[in-house]
Amino acid sequence: MAKFAFSRNPAFATTAQGGVAAAQNISSQQLDEIYNRASAPVEGEVMTVEDTIAKTVGAFALLLVGAGVGWILAPTIPLLWIGAAVVGLVLGLINAFKKEPSPPLILSYAAVQGVFVGGISAFYESLFSGIVIQAVIASLVVVGVTLALFASGKIRASKRATKVFLIAIVGYLVFSVVNFGLVAFGVNSDPYGLRGSVEIFGIPLGIVLGVFVVILAAYSLVLDFDFIQRGVQNKAPRKYGWTGAFGIMATVIWLYLEILRMLAIARR
Repeated sequence: MAKFAFSRNPAFATTAQGGVAAAQNISSQQLDEIYNRASAPVEGEVMTVEDTIAKTVGAFALLLVGAGVGWILAPTIPLLWIGAAVVGLVLGLINAFKKEPSPPLILSYAAVQGVFVGGISAFYESLFSGIVIQAVIASLVVVGVTLALFASGKIRASKRATKVFLIAIVGYLVFSVVNFGLVAFGVNSDPYGLRGSVEIFGIPLGIVLGVFVVILAAYSLVLDFDFIQRGVQNKAPRKYGWTGAFGIMATVIWLYLEILRMLAIARR
């Protein structure tokens, strides 16, 4: 959902040689805005990689604080992290569709999602000892490898791959809604629904699907890095560093939760 925050803003428009935005993708008014920023940037007020990293680190620090709260209170107040999941979803949608980034809303998203992540992590840890550290390490490896490949230029976002990614995301969303409905209405008694009850060559569907979704999340990170790179090249206002921080944070949270669930299904 964080991709909407990037794609709906001319600050992250695709640039051609010399930093000129692709005219077929944005309006003439948006082109004028980019030209004006590029012709007279104010030092210290434009988006930079370093500033975006600082904002991202700050948001993740707040997320970790929230995760600590969720982890500690999960055994005594289980509804806290469940409520945080709902509030986090609402805040995520607001940030994704909001044209201008709002630091308070993005930081609120980080804190609330932290409570949810901490709470659900404590829940899984009570069922499968050591699963959280496994999920954390796996997530860090995926993020680290993706970042290294992007920085080295060995992997880049492409128009065709992005179209496939969007189609796959829509398909996965439809599957998730249907699977949730089957469990909620008692059609499927497995707590993971089709993920746990269906097997492909003896392997639970949840594991096969989990690997596929991890690949999707990795490409989503590539898109995040690519959008941030475009924003820097377009000399977007410094505030859009918050958009970059939100995009990375939302993707990493999604990646971690998918790995956590996949490991839980595997350890059953």
